[in-house]
Amino acid sequence: MTETTRPVLRGFHVLAVALVAAIGVASSSSSAQNAQPLDERILLGVGTHQGLGGPIGGRGYVPSIAVKQLKDLGVTSFRDDFPWSDFEIPGRAFGFNPQLSRLEAQVKSGVGRPVLILGFGHHLVPNSDPPTTDDARRRFVNYATAAALSVAPQRPIFEMWNEYNLGARRNPDFNVENYVALAKAVQPAVKRAVPSAPFVVGVLGDDPGFKWTDALLKTDLLKIADGISIHIYNHCAAPAGRIAAEAIQRLETFQQRVAQATGNPNYPVYLTETGWPTGEAKCSVNEQLSADNMAQIILWSSTAGSWLKGIWIYELKDSGTKLTELEHNFGIYHFDNTPKPAVCSIRESWAFIRTSQTAERTKPVPGVVLIRSQSGAETKAALWSENPTKRFEVRLKGSEPNAEVSHVCQQAPRPAPGAWTELSTTPLLVTAKGQAALDFEIRPAN
Repeated sequence: MTETTRPVLRGFHVLAVALVAAIGVASSSSSAQNAQPLDERILLGVGTHQGLGGPIGGRGYVPSIAVKQLKDLGVTSFRDDFPWSDFEIPGRAFGFNPQLSRLEAQVKSGVGRPVLILGFGHHLVPNSDPPTTDDARRRFVNYATAAALSVAPQRPIFEMWNEYNLGARRNPDFNVENYVALAKAVQPAVKRAVPSAPFVVGVLGDDPGFKWTDALLKTDLLKIADGISIHIYNHCAAPAGRIAAEAIQRLETFQQRVAQATGNPNYPVYLTETGWPTGEAKCSVNEQLSADNMAQIILWSSTAGSWLKGIWIYELKDSGTKLTELEHNFGIYHFDNTPKPAVCSIRESWAFIRTSQTAERTKPVPGVVLIRSQSGAETKAALWSENPTKRFEVRLKGSEPNAEVSHVCQQAPRPAPGAWTELSTTPLLVTAKGQAALDFEIRPAN
């Protein structure tokens, strides 16, 4: 993941009077219309760290615990490292070994579709970090081919390196030309080994102004790739910008660049890292806002076009115990595997939206997002305030006697249909049987 970002902060409009909002009336809207339910169109996953640190690892990841956590969340994928230097050990044939035993156990558990990162240099191979010579690239291709074959039955997705563009900050060899040369050498070998496995390029870390991205898009690499991936964080922005709305806006901007460069509005995009760290570091957010942001981006995914292939939350558990160390606190579980609020938030928001077949996003009043979806015989709506400092009140307009109303993960008594209910960054979920209007009145609460 990447620690810094320079987001474009969004404004917030103050409401002076109560406003009546119908779902079809909005200041902006987007929609997804599909015959398939959402969980058959995209993957929802979580990043793990079984592939780093050898048979034990200092981050505290244990395959049996992680598998249970992933099952409890209901996610459909996980993402992990598949490092060259641990897969090719001197004196041994290519393949899983004690150094990668934790990764092997998780991959072969069948808990979800694995997204595996092919990457990193090898300490015994000259010019390999990154590969810049024909020999280094040949050695990398040999590793990538064997790695792909070793996980073929698990329907893997492969990413080409991790945040390669960030390497340019320390080494000019991490440039677009060397990345493209490596990816073009690896792609045909991996596709021959596992033809059905998507080969995803980019894996972009923080890229102010999309400069590295645009240089990559000017090459012809995306013609042979099966998709492009990006990581989006905003936790080091000003506090008002550490919200899901900003991350979503930047992802949509990225997708528009990709569509324009490829001439394909549905070119596959993978958001393989996003998240909000808790703890006490300068760039941390509180645990409830982190949970709310994750719920919002999951609910939003139902309205994205067919270009979106998946979202992976970073990461499953905290990688350390120091509250002031940013990298220790990205987990949705604490280091000791006790859950943060994000665990319930991810589980409930995904359970609510994963069967959605059609969905529309609107902004019935400035600062409020409303998503209306159809899931078989049910009509659903999700609403929230984009800004943690702005709260509203909402109630169903008209009689919907069969509607069920609740806040994500809040155990308080459910508000009665027709009663005014608080609306904050914690999404409000509404479900009704059959075709229902689900119109709302919304007014400011502060």
